[in-house]
This record gives sequence, structure tokens and C-alpha cells, in this order.
Amino acid sequence: MPAGGVTIGRGDGAGAGVCCPLACGMPPQSGTRMNQARRSAGAAILRGGLVAGTIDIGAASLINMVDPLIILRAIASGLLGRAAFAGGLPVSLLGLVLQWAMSLLIAAIFVLAAQRLAWMGRRWIAAGLAYGVVVFVVMEFVVVPLSAAKNPHFTVLSLLENVLAMLLYGLIIAFFARRVR
Repeated sequence: MPAGGVTIGRGDGAGAGVCCPLACGMPPQSGTRMNQARRSAGAAILRGGLVAGTIDIGAASLINMVDPLIILRAIASGLLGRAAFAGGLPVSLLGLVLQWAMSLLIAAIFVLAAQRLAWMGRRWIAAGLAYGVVVFVVMEFVVVPLSAAKNPHFTVLSLLENVLAMLLYGLIIAFFARRVR
């Protein structure tokens, strides 16, 4: 038995030498590794989703040169339609909750893919940039048209700005997911 360790057994010698990892500092058993992987994936989803979602609000505010509360109302308009723009702080808070919920879902999809495709962790920058493009396409051509929100009109400049914002969004999620296995 390691110094300071605790053996686990039935008291008849069977199982002697099996050490409790927390008591003796031994490497964790495979079940513990799975729990750590789940925690790591959960942390990557939470951190990546919330950071990317929050920065995305700021980027949209800068691109459109409007208050972030208006951006949040625009997000809420996906559920409420044009009436969202007449709303106050409660509607903006709804927009924030929706933004974070979507961002957590988008981050979870990336993390789950990265757990199955090891190259995404090794080449997280390329994976994040590609994912940012995928997110942009899905949001613009699937999610927004199916919502109650007004479809945005893009100029060449605003299209470029929005694509760059989504590239950053994908990079942020990939950064937090890069070590998840």
C-alpha cells in the first residue's frame, strides 16, 4: 500500500493494494477519467458558449452602431416579431437568454464533434474558422428565415463584417474546446 494511501478490499486480503485515488494521489481510474472528460466538455460548452455569445452581442452592436440593448431586442424579435423593439429591459433580457441558449447549443454541437473528430482539437483554429462559416450560413439561411424576425439586408461591407464576427465566434468556441477529448 502506498504511504498514506487507503486500500479497498473485503478485509480478507482480496483487493489489497487497490488504492483509492483521492487518498493516495494515484492516477484516476477510467471511470474518473470519464467524469473528468464530461466536466471538461461541460466547461468548454459553458465557457465557449457564454463568452462567444456575449462577444457576439458586442460585435453586432459595433457593426450596427446601436446600443447592445437594441441588439438584444432584435434577438428577442425572433420570438416576438416587431413588437420586441417596443419592449424595454424585460425584452432585452429575453434576448440575452435566447442568445446565450443558442450559443450554448452551438458550442455543444462543436464540442461533441470535437470529441469524435480528433483533428478538430489539433487544428482548432481551422476548425473554429470553418465552424464560424457554418454557423453564419445556418443562422442566415435557416434560423432567421424561420423566426418572426425581419430578415436583415446586407451590403457588401455589412456581410463582410458579419462573416468576420462569426469567424471570431467559431474561434472562441474552438479555443475553449481545443483540449476536450
